This record gives sequence, structure tokens and C-alpha cells, in this order.
Amino acid sequence: MRNYTLKQYLLLLVAIIIMMVFLFPIYWMITTSVKPMSDIFSSPPMIIPETIQFDAYYKNLIQDQSLLPYIRNSFIVAAGTAFLTLLLALPCAYALARFRLMWGNIFLLILLVTQMIPGIMMAMPLYILFSKIDLVNSYLALIVGNTTNALPFAIVIMRPFFLSIPKGLEEAAVIDGCNIFTAFFRIILPLTKPIILTVSTFSFLFAWGDLIFALTLATDEKVRPLTMGITKFIGQYGTQWDQLMAVSTIAAAPIIIVFLLFQKHIVSGITAGSDK
Repeated sequence: MRNYTLKQYLLLLVAIIIMMVFLFPIYWMITTSVKPMSDIFSSPPMIIPETIQFDAYYKNLIQDQSLLPYIRNSFIVAAGTAFLTLLLALPCAYALARFRLMWGNIFLLILLVTQMIPGIMMAMPLYILFSKIDLVNSYLALIVGNTTNALPFAIVIMRPFFLSIPKGLEEAAVIDGCNIFTAFFRIILPLTKPIILTVSTFSFLFAWGDLIFALTLATDEKVRPLTMGITKFIGQYGTQWDQLMAVSTIAAAPIIIVFLLFQKHIVSGITAGSDK
């Protein structure tokens, strides 16, 4: 077995401590969702719950199914955002990687700058635009809004991956009779599975956890996603903490599951082409 140095053990200890600090809010959210209300407000705080009950989950998922439309809306918006982001990012990133564009570097700089802009600054212009063309309170408005947030990230991530693919593959395909579009779809696109999975996952999660566009572009309960459904447990005279944390756990579950299932693909997709 490999012998580790004292420095490596100390680094491991520091990493464990940092991980525990970051995971503690998630642990507290889950434990609060299964505590009775009397235990939630106990002093000192009850780190390990003595009584575990799932009444909040039963009430919101089985007894009162008003939460299910919010989950459906979140899934539609998140899946639509992932699809539209891939549809726009793939050709754009490929063009920036393969062609010598006059304003290519400036365009990349603009993409990097746009990621620093707060979402609320994009939400207000989009609301004014969509209100003029009757797109407010629609799935399309939420999908487009979240795509504007995910698209710059997707292009910046995908471009180095295309740079890492040898250009000779396309040249050989052209010699064999393919045009540039056929070479892209038949030769290059099958090689981009890791980065496609990475971009689609992050785009899905960006839209799943969005609150700014949901708050701005959706005032109708019929299209509001789960992030807006959570707010109904926060009232003027109090907060239903057990139910709020239960619904928050349900909202966070897809994010945790996706990362656990696809963590290897996500890491490989992010690091692919990093030498470029």
C-alpha cells in the first residue's frame, strides 16, 4: 500500500473539514424537514433529530398534490433550456474553434463579460420585450430567459473541446465526399458526447434552480416553476419550516442525483480540451 506523508494527511483533513462546512446546510435542511415543529425551535438546536417523521413529505406529495404542477413546470423549463442551449451553443462553439473569424476574440471576451452580469439585469429587458410580443407567462419565455444565462457558459466550455479534436478528421471526411455539415454531424458530433452531457446537465440545473426569471417572467401560477412554489410556505405571520425544508429537499434532489450519476462525465467534459 502507498505510504502517505504527513502533509498529505493534513491536506485530506482540511478537505474533509471544508466538505463538512459546505454540506452542513444540506444536512440541516434534510433533518429539519423530518423534525416535529417543537424540535425545530428547541434550544439548544437539536443537531441529530430525536424524532423522525415524514408528515411534511406526505402532505405535499400525496395528500395535497398542488406541488406536482410546479415540479412539472420546472422539468419542462429545465429540459427546454438544456435543448435550446445545446442547439445554439454547438454550432457557435464549433465556428469559433474552426474558423478564423474577424471578431472571434472580441466575441469570446463579450461572452466572458456577460457571465459577470447579474441575472436581474437581463430579466427586466426580457420582461419588457416579452410583454410587447405576448410571451410573458409562457414556458417559452422562461426557456429563453434561462438560455441567455446558460448559453455563454456553454460556448466557453465547448470551444476548447472542439479545439482539441484534430482538424484532420474533417479534412479526411471532406476527401471522402462529405461537405462541412455532413462532416460535423457524422464525424465530430459523435465525439462530443462528454461535453454535450456536461453542458446539458449544467443548463438543466441552471434552469431548475432559477428564481429571478421565474419571479419576473411568470406571474401566472400555471407556468411557475418549483422555486416559486416554495415561497407559498413563507407567510406574513410565520413560516412553515418543516414543509418549507421538505419541499426544498425535493427541489434539491434532482441536482444531487444528477451529479452523483454523471460526476465522472461532467468532470471529463469540463477538463476535456483544457490543454488548449
